[in-house]
Amino acid sequence: MTDAQTTNQQKMLIILVDESDTWGEHALYEGITRKLEHLDAPGATVQAGIMGFGSHHKIHRKRLFGVSDDRPISISVVAHESLLREKVIPAIRPMVAEGLMLLLDVELVP
Repeated sequence: MTDAQTTNQQKMLIILVDESDTWGEHALYEGITRKLEHLDAPGATVQAGIMGFGSHHKIHRKRLFGVSDDRPISISVVAHESLLREKVIPAIRPMVAEGLMLLLDVELVP
């Protein structure tokens, strides 16, 4: 593996929650995104799923006129493993009561 390949190796943290999950007075996905910004994460993306289900096996989807019945939400952040393991995961983990957190190997494409 070349030095260029090594520097392009990163981790992606994906956090899966429900649209209706809250943190204090705000949506959980908003609380997590603000926490990531506070922790100096290089960036984060929040995406609403069209349809999905979790461990409770209840289907969530977008309904007529765009009204949701609690869509799945994913928050993703790509960063060096040390930042994610040492700062981000310990700070975010207590916020995610029922969701999932995934840590994946990724390679940045120059």
